[in-house]
Amino acid sequence: MKKFLMAAVVLLGSISLANAERFSIGVTATGALFTADDASEIFSGDHAGNRTSDKVTKKTSDEGEDAEALVGMASIFVELNANDRISLGVNYVPSSLESETAENVRLDKTTTDTRTSKTNSIKVAFEDLTEYYISLNLGEHFYVKGGVSTVDVETKENLATGSAYGNTDLDGTITAVGFNNELDNGLFIRMEAKYMDFDGTTLTSSNTDNKVQLKSLEGASGSLSVGKTF
Repeated sequence: MKKFLMAAVVLLGSISLANAERFSIGVTATGALFTADDASEIFSGDHAGNRTSDKVTKKTSDEGEDAEALVGMASIFVELNANDRISLGVNYVPSSLESETAENVRLDKTTTDTRTSKTNSIKVAFEDLTEYYISLNLGEHFYVKGGVSTVDVETKENLATGSAYGNTDLDGTITAVGFNNELDNGLFIRMEAKYMDFDGTTLTSSNTDNKVQLKSLEGASGSLSVGKTF
């Protein structure tokens, strides 16, 4: 599905660049609720025998934990209007989005009867969230939107083992519905509801076989945009 959407965006982009007579620019304010599904830290090798499996979150369980975060963000977008119904757009979030710091306390078995308490902490920063989309007008005011998205993921951890997890990027898809009201002078106001679905990922620590895994990352958002069509 993502490959199809990306191919459609590229194809429409080539058509729009050659034939577009109008383009739009604007800014968007968004409130979003993200849910991380099955986020956990997995221990293996020698470390697994001396530790009790804890999660990246504060809870302790053999299963991964679901975590939620409510965020606000601002973005800028540019659209090329292929015709009165179809537009190609790019939306970019210039600011970094950071999760809360999650902590857990581990018990390292040093001798048969002795355990040492150690605290681990980790948080995640999302950088350069970018969306590429196709928008289809259903009438004078309403539209639907579909496309692909990408975001850079930077981990910031302080682990008792001294290990560190590298950075990565996540790809996903977006679908949205919205209301657009354009004035005679080209100024417009939009309200939009959007669903975002990112792939999961697994990161391996720098000096052990321990892993941090994320099954999926989903988000639902509401936004308000203002802009101008030229």
